[in-house]
Amino acid sequence: MRDIRPEVQAAAQLVNDTVATADEAVVRGPSGLPGWSRGHVVTHIANFSEAMTRQVDEALQGRLIEVYDGGRPARDAGIEAGAGRPAAGLVEHLRVATAALITAWDKVGADDWERPILHRNSNLAAGIYATWRELAVHTVDLDLGPTAAGWSEAFCLHLLDFLRPRTPEGVHLTLQPTDGPTWTNGTGQEVALTGKLTDLTAWYAGRTAPGPIEGPMPELLPWP
Repeated sequence: MRDIRPEVQAAAQLVNDTVATADEAVVRGPSGLPGWSRGHVVTHIANFSEAMTRQVDEALQGRLIEVYDGGRPARDAGIEAGAGRPAAGLVEHLRVATAALITAWDKVGADDWERPILHRNSNLAAGIYATWRELAVHTVDLDLGPTAAGWSEAFCLHLLDFLRPRTPEGVHLTLQPTDGPTWTNGTGQEVALTGKLTDLTAWYAGRTAPGPIEGPMPELLPWP
């Protein structure tokens, strides 16, 4: 697999830089995700980073471990419990958690990527791509400056492929970027959209597109 650790490290740096000077008003403000403050988003990224660090560390020891002790209910409760913390605590939690995760990924050797993990019942190769998605997409969700316009072509193409299950049944969706390769998915009624690759990817990911998109946009299915 292609080693995307440099991209993941850059994504971690960006999210930390984005919230570095956040004050109480900023973290209490609404994020781009319905019902979540920025404190919720920061807490989620930090908690995910801790959970994925554990996935990596245990996998390297030949062990499998649940992503979150207590499953999805514990995950959701942890986000709610942490979201209201003071800004300084949120920022520090994110910094420490993402730094530990980057350190964990740096331990993975060339022969380790196929080691299984319980995150999506996948492996370390899939896990580092999940890390990339979580960092890059939720940085945009913070609504503090970075937008999907900053996503690379490689990230957009990965995210589109990961999100293929979002195309509704009976639709043959064609995305025709003005600055990238054509992407298609599904079968049925022909639907074609045109715009910048980052705009089309943002729309397909359920986020606000920074720029215009031309064509009829179907209602998409949930994230896989």
